[in-house]
Amino acid sequence: MSGASGGAFGGLFDSRTLAKMGVGFAISLLLVYLLGTAVGWERTLDQLAAADPLWIAAGCLSTFLCLASWGRAWQIVLAVGGVEVPYRKLVVTYFAATFANYVTPFGQAGGEPFIAYVLARDTEADYEQSLASVVTADLLNLLPFFNFAAVGTAYLVVQTSLGDTETVGNLVLVLGLLAVSIPLLVWFGWRHRWAVEEVVVWLVRPVARFTGRVSVDGTRGRIERFYASLEDIASEPRELARALGYSYVGWLFFTLPLVAALRAVDATMRTLLVFFIVPASTIAGLVPTPGGLGAVEGALTGLLVEIGELPADTAFAVTTLYRVESFVFALVVGGIAALWVTARV
Repeated sequence: MSGASGGAFGGLFDSRTLAKMGVGFAISLLLVYLLGTAVGWERTLDQLAAADPLWIAAGCLSTFLCLASWGRAWQIVLAVGGVEVPYRKLVVTYFAATFANYVTPFGQAGGEPFIAYVLARDTEADYEQSLASVVTADLLNLLPFFNFAAVGTAYLVVQTSLGDTETVGNLVLVLGLLAVSIPLLVWFGWRHRWAVEEVVVWLVRPVARFTGRVSVDGTRGRIERFYASLEDIASEPRELARALGYSYVGWLFFTLPLVAALRAVDATMRTLLVFFIVPASTIAGLVPTPGGLGAVEGALTGLLVEIGELPADTAFAVTTLYRVESFVFALVVGGIAALWVTARV
């Protein structure tokens, strides 16, 4: 299985894929540069140079603990599905999959199939089991996402001077629509699986006429095995509750790097606002750039200015530190993990 795992990540390090990644990062960094130019690089760099390295290190540690917690939730869900994987092995795979998700355009918008592929290659799980576990873990992560956002939104409503802007209202509307529509889609996909199966088969049928790599019967079988794996996972609510607990812990650690970034430059902002700002800025990560690079920086800087009432240069400095503590740090650690998985024998 390890050799296959190497193949799963080996494609990330070939010259063609690296070239595509380079183009994606170049465009994203250009957007970040233009944002910094608009805000003022000199004032921002002065604040970054004076930032407290201990707070930056604390933010990086929080990101590490976040990913480790989500990896533990992943392990519990996988075990419920009948696949036992040692945590010390699975957490490396999780970090590596996070790296792949961050460097791949559209990865943040729908990297589950690729992560499931990596998991299936690096464990004893088949693809359908892996995909079911990844989807379940992602759905569990949505609950703390919306709960944290709800706490931040409630605080904004109380703080009327902060919550009257059009931008805030639009973000609250988007979060509210997601909170309603996603559960409805999940419910429909579960209760009307026959409809999901027919739609997928309808999409696959014309492709199957031109290639032997896919077939209608094979697709039906995969969908049925996927739903069977979901049923196995759903039959253990206590274990799912344990996994949900780790999801909440992970989300708490996911928000704390922003607090650390604020402290690093001695910026003052109401702490509870991070529970709105972090989930709201995460939505920008769905754009087709590696890790949402460029879009997240713009959204987060704007939110810190408009909601956090920070000066633009301070907001951009905080944003930069936050992305170093979260995105860049995860890339470095995840990249090392991906190389390790690739070379593992």
